[in-house]
Amino acid sequence: MNGTSSASRSKRKEPPLSVGGRHPKHHRPNGDLSSAGDHTPDRHDDFEGDYEEYEDPRLTALLPTGPDTAEWQATIQNVVRNVVSIRFCQTCSFDTDPALTSEATGFVVDAERGYILTNRHVVGSGPFWGYCIFDNHEEVDAYPVYRDPVHDFGILKFDPKAIRYMPVAALPLRPDLAKVGVEIRVVGNDAGEKLSILSGVISRLDRNAPEYGEGYSDFNTCYYQASAAASGGSSGSPVVNIDGYAVALQAGGRADGAATDYFLPLDRPLRALKCLQEGKPITRGDIQCQFLLKPFDECRRLGLNPEWEAQVRKAFPKETNMLVAEIVLPEGPSHHKIEEGDVLIKVNGELLTQFIRLDDVLDSSVGQTVRLLLQRGGEDVEVEIEVGDLHKITPDRFVSVAGGSFHSLSYQQARLYGVACKGVYVCEAGGSWRFDNSENGWLIQTVDHKKTPDLETFIEVVKNIPDKARVVVTYKHLRDLHTLNTTIIYMDRHWSKKMKLAVRNDETGLWDFSNLADPLPPVPPVPRKAAFIQLEHTSHPAVADLVRSFVHVSCTMPVKLDGFPKNRKWGMGLVIDADKGLVVISRAIVPYDLCDISITIADSIVVEGKVVFLHPLQNYAIIQYDPKLVDAPVLSAKLSSEEITQGASTYFIGYNRIGRIVHAATTVTEIFAVTIPANSGAPRYRAVNVDAITVDTSLSGQCGSGVLVAQDGTVQALWLTYLGERNPSTHRDEEYHLGLATPTLLPVVKQIQQGIDPKLRMLSVEFRAIQMSQARLMGVSDDWIHQVSLANTSHHQLFMVTKRTFERNETQDGPALLEGDVLLSLNGKIVTKISDLDVMYSNEELDAVVVRDCKELSLKLPTVAAHDVETTRAVSFCGAIFHAPHHAVRQQISKLFSEVYVSARTRGSPAYQYGLAPTNFITHVNGKPTPDLEAFLREVVKIPDNTYFRLRAVTFDNVPWVVTMKKNEHYFPTMELIKDPSEECGWRRVTYEGGKVIQGEGPDGVVAPAGESTDMDVDAGVC
Repeated sequence: MNGTSSASRSKRKEPPLSVGGRHPKHHRPNGDLSSAGDHTPDRHDDFEGDYEEYEDPRLTALLPTGPDTAEWQATIQNVVRNVVSIRFCQTCSFDTDPALTSEATGFVVDAERGYILTNRHVVGSGPFWGYCIFDNHEEVDAYPVYRDPVHDFGILKFDPKAIRYMPVAALPLRPDLAKVGVEIRVVGNDAGEKLSILSGVISRLDRNAPEYGEGYSDFNTCYYQASAAASGGSSGSPVVNIDGYAVALQAGGRADGAATDYFLPLDRPLRALKCLQEGKPITRGDIQCQFLLKPFDECRRLGLNPEWEAQVRKAFPKETNMLVAEIVLPEGPSHHKIEEGDVLIKVNGELLTQFIRLDDVLDSSVGQTVRLLLQRGGEDVEVEIEVGDLHKITPDRFVSVAGGSFHSLSYQQARLYGVACKGVYVCEAGGSWRFDNSENGWLIQTVDHKKTPDLETFIEVVKNIPDKARVVVTYKHLRDLHTLNTTIIYMDRHWSKKMKLAVRNDETGLWDFSNLADPLPPVPPVPRKAAFIQLEHTSHPAVADLVRSFVHVSCTMPVKLDGFPKNRKWGMGLVIDADKGLVVISRAIVPYDLCDISITIADSIVVEGKVVFLHPLQNYAIIQYDPKLVDAPVLSAKLSSEEITQGASTYFIGYNRIGRIVHAATTVTEIFAVTIPANSGAPRYRAVNVDAITVDTSLSGQCGSGVLVAQDGTVQALWLTYLGERNPSTHRDEEYHLGLATPTLLPVVKQIQQGIDPKLRMLSVEFRAIQMSQARLMGVSDDWIHQVSLANTSHHQLFMVTKRTFERNETQDGPALLEGDVLLSLNGKIVTKISDLDVMYSNEELDAVVVRDCKELSLKLPTVAAHDVETTRAVSFCGAIFHAPHHAVRQQISKLFSEVYVSARTRGSPAYQYGLAPTNFITHVNGKPTPDLEAFLREVVKIPDNTYFRLRAVTFDNVPWVVTMKKNEHYFPTMELIKDPSEECGWRRVTYEGGKVIQGEGPDGVVAPAGESTDMDVDAGVC
């Protein structure tokens, strides 16, 4: 049954539901949590919109009840000692669960062995890392020993001896005591609080399992219904009666304001617990058919005849429902034997109307045959079906390669979409496997023209693909299996060298990693031949010929540095020297040099590129490819040395959002000193002290790459994308499309063409244009104002210092520009245009005349080096990326609290769980000062694994705070990336384990599990 939507949800409409355990956490410096509905980003939130998964809380008040009786109070007092708060991480995406950090509830069901019962959506199907907090605030590590493949319960194990200050007792499980009308209490960690007690009354015992959407959902069981108004964090709470027995397990509820909750019966959890206690395997059988409870009237409409209805009503006088087949999975045991709409009458000769009894039969018949008697349109149909092992169609392993993670399609996903339970499922569409969008749900069909029907075949195919190869991949999405998608991926086996297999280990609670294959070396590139398209409908041949100067540039960043929000960007670059393979492009496309660059020439030849130069202020980068590999008539664009002027006619050639070339004759509407707004939540590279050009054509807003060209084909300006601020309403980053005049590039380009590494200088300030009326009020004399009018007839303006860049070695005694200074001249030349500032790039000292506090001053201004402002070292620790505060941070801050800056973090990591946030500065580790990365690394490698440590941090807004965290080397080893030109990819990786260096060759293991996310959570967890 293929379809474009969930097979079950399309047939059975559900109200909005929430799963209580996924309670969102927005950490403040004081450790408080915001409300579940509060999603306003602040300095401690994520940077780009891929926020932590959450469900809306129910907003209803608790049911009005009077004070509990003395009997209830005594019961609750005994129960709360068994209830624990669970804080956990699901460390990477797996099956239906994304990587996340959350909290929930559980309760002790075996005090001697240390078993805790909670929900399956808490334990998760993938890697889990967490701990439990008892009522007396003792904390103990916990790990999963069982998670049910279908039903919403799981069992955690802890060490009872670790609880020293209170007796640990178990809460008895009594599924037989759940009755309609029974008064109950839900005791748990409701809405993120330590403990809450909610009252209610069981109103139904025969509700079908609720559907929670496209994630995990229970099925093939009944649920109990009550009104308790539980909220996020209450998942896994015990539902107790007045005698203190657990009669059900809190699982979920309505999210639309109704005070309705759904509880899981305890029959199957009790059986699983007994199996664990007796050391027996927990057998789970299934025939890959989903049944639903449907009332007799609906069953009659489906064809149930009166004779069978009479027998069933006589045998079960209190029952009003029967089991009806809802979804039959293709190629499963029930395929061609059971049909949708069949009413189940008997199993192995026994009349049967309840899920609990059906589970009993199937779980005890794994590998055996069961006989089912069905009513189909009024006719009896008897079939024999072999019962399969439910654990075998539930993944317990995954493979990570080239930044993506894969496992066999699970029964959960197959049932949700009504498809056969087979295929290679992309649980993490990251790295090389980031397809058209970052969502999960892809099924790989072929790789490199070879079919991959199962995980084992997929592994063998990918093993034999060399590093840096480009291979064809076909894939489908579970929501649209009618459409076969085809793409070409770049196989990255150099940033993440290991092809790892992770296998669940229920003895240790961890997933064990092993290396399946080291990468094959890349195939040496060979020269390729190609021809360019011809640009039609242009009046000037030289303009049309410029098509031969454009190349397509794709940049992939395996680790997020410097606050940059994306992992992958593309744009068109302009070839400025075809003989040397030099290309100029926006820094919004190539933000830093820890990246892979692919350059496509004439839409045909793909070659590697490398970063040659990154301009610190003017928003362009120069990259290079090997021209020997290109047999095509590439044209070196001629850059104009004359400034383009306002009102001038020009020709616009640009590439729109889908990479198509568009062009139009136009005029320059404005040339102005652009002020790109700073991103207060995530300082990252932005253009400052630069003139921007706008043109009179609507095409300019559609194109992020292009040029302005004169009639003779001379390029007058580059058309670039400028990365701007984050839009708080859309949670997206603003981008501006503006022109940059070419004369400003020429000095740098000439040096690079001569083989000289440009060593630029700059003034550590940001300027803003002011008009003469403001300048006069600032103290500028009429004589200077008159000189301005003569020097620049089109723009009567001067420049005022709006922000000083914090320089690490700046002395307070020497002359410097201050905020509010009005700059009049540099080296004897009046400054009325941004281009007049370019003199700073080639001088170590400048003679300046400024107006400060209405006084004219002559200063000798030292410039600072501009060629060493890029990040050259980063540390990954506990799922966060640390590096020295980059240039954008120093542009926005007035004081550096330390040289250890949190740039990004991984969802599902300790950094995320304990609230360490991007833009924090780390000043101390366990009380030891960490002024720089060297000191920080020295201290953190000393910390034993799985132990707590203290970090003293300061927020970007100067708020000090202390965070305690627990180290996790298994899923998040400490790693260092160091820029090293001797390495093939320009960076070297060092990994630490137990305080020792265990690897120091190449950046192995840097993978990107979070896909093309739109957040600033790092896509570089090492798992």
